[in-house]
Formats: sequence, structure tokens, C-alpha cells
Amino acid sequence: MKRLSTLLLLALVALAAAAQNAAAWKPLEKPLNFYLANDLGRNGYYDQKTVAATMGRMAEAIDVEFVLAAGDVHHFEGVRSTQDPLWMTNYELIYSHPDLMMPWYAIMGNHEYRGSTQAVLDYTHVSGRWNAPALYYTRVEENDGVSVRILMLDTSPMIDKYREDTEKYPDACKSDYRRELAWADSVLTSAKEDWVIVVGHHPIYADTDKSESERRDLQQRLDPILRKHKVDMYLCGHIHNFQHIRKPGTDIDYVVNTSGSLAREVKPIDGTQFCSSATGYSLITADKGELCLHLIDRDGRVLYTVKRTK
Repeated sequence: MKRLSTLLLLALVALAAAAQNAAAWKPLEKPLNFYLANDLGRNGYYDQKTVAATMGRMAEAIDVEFVLAAGDVHHFEGVRSTQDPLWMTNYELIYSHPDLMMPWYAIMGNHEYRGSTQAVLDYTHVSGRWNAPALYYTRVEENDGVSVRILMLDTSPMIDKYREDTEKYPDACKSDYRRELAWADSVLTSAKEDWVIVVGHHPIYADTDKSESERRDLQQRLDPILRKHKVDMYLCGHIHNFQHIRKPGTDIDYVVNTSGSLAREVKPIDGTQFCSSATGYSLITADKGELCLHLIDRDGRVLYTVKRTK
């Protein structure tokens, strides 16, 4: 009887916490709401299951319409085929909440490039929610009069480190990054939406112990296009922590989204507005006058908000 009473008490506490979270989350909702998640694939270990559960609970409270999956859904060697067991242990069985059965729009991270990138694209035809129509692509999302242009970029081939290591990243040298950059320039030239967001796996600016050449290559190749077109946000992952960075000479918000499974320590650099080593994901909300990116930790707390207004 005592054990039953304890279990009942724990259940009531959990229900009260969930109700409290829902009450805090609901005011964040705008006409268009979606998630950003990346660096997920740990077969459910570390905080992956906890973060996935929180994403599901939040989607019960807020009308979240889709997920932007910004790479490294599969650690460590990518996937070999559409039947690779990692699709189950990294993705399908983890993000199993009914309210996460929504479109997931994916791009490649460096770990996908250690396996078969074609298998990641082909899984689009296997899964009812996975969408990777090409290595890079654009979408326009609209609801209740607000429109958001989203460019999903393939950043690994833009970085010499990956393209030149043909043994470890065999597919990276097969993609013409100059053609991709020309395409991005063309799309952004004609973009007329209320908000413009560009998503890649790798950061342009960030605190990290990873090779400086990664940021330098993107600063020389990609950043001039983003600045030319004055995009609102550049969103990425790869570093496994939260970072919001502003740089002189541009109004762009550069945001590193944390890992949905295993995070790393972080410290401020020049231009850092906020940073945190918490695990979690981001919620992006938009209306005609305001674009918000909420950095959410594993327990559903809003740690920080990047806000843009018109």
C-alpha cells in the first residue's frame, strides 16, 4: 500500500509539472511555430530521450508544425542504407510522441558524411515524416498571413577539411559547393517573405575547439552572401551548446543550437550575447511583426530568446 501511495504521489507531481509547463509554453505560440533540433543520434543515451519527451509535451501545448533537423541525427559513422538499424535507435523509437509525427526537414551533418548521404535522402521515401529532398533546398512556410523563407544548406562540402578527406568523408568532394552558393544567392535575391532564415550544420562564428579552418571557410564563402541579402538568422549546430552571436557590420543573428543528446562546455567570445552548455532544442515562432527563437533546455525551460521585430 505504501509503495502504491508513493507511485500515486509521483504521478500527481509529474502531472502538476506538466500542467505548469503547458501554462508557461502556451504564451510563446504565434501563427507559425516550429522546432530546430540537431546533434541527436546517441541511440537514446545521455539526454536524448529526455529532450525528445520534452519536445513532445511542448508540441501538445503549442501548435508546432514541423522540425528543422540541422544535421548529425546519426552519430558516429552515419547510416549505410535506409534499412540501417540506426534509423530506429537514433530516430523512430526516440521521437515517438504522437505530436512529433510531423514533417522533419533534414540536412546533412559531418557525421552523415561519414556514411551514405544517399541513404539519408532515400529515407524520405521510407518514412512518413522524414523529408530530405536534396542535399540543399528551400521552403516557404505560411500561416495566418505570416511567411518564412527557410534555406536548408549543405555546409560540409563548403569546408576544405571535409572535402579533402576522401577516406573519412567520401561523399563530401562529390558536391560542387560553388554551385550551391550561387543557388543560395539566387534564392535570396528573389526572397520576398516576411522573415528569412538560413540553416546549416556548421557555425560561421562560435566558441569551439574544433578546427578554426571550419569557421574561416564559411566566413569567406557563405557569410558574404548572408550579409549581402541581410538574412534574419543563420542557425546551425555541430558545437553541442547554445550560442547567440552578433558581429559588427551586420544585423544577422548567428545562433548555434545545442545538442539534443550530449552537450559540451562553452565560453563567450567576441560578439557573444548568450551561451549555455545545456542540452535541448529551439522553438521558433513568427508573426508579421516578430520572429522569436527560444532556446529550450532538456526540462522545457526557456533559457534565452533571440527576438527580431519589424
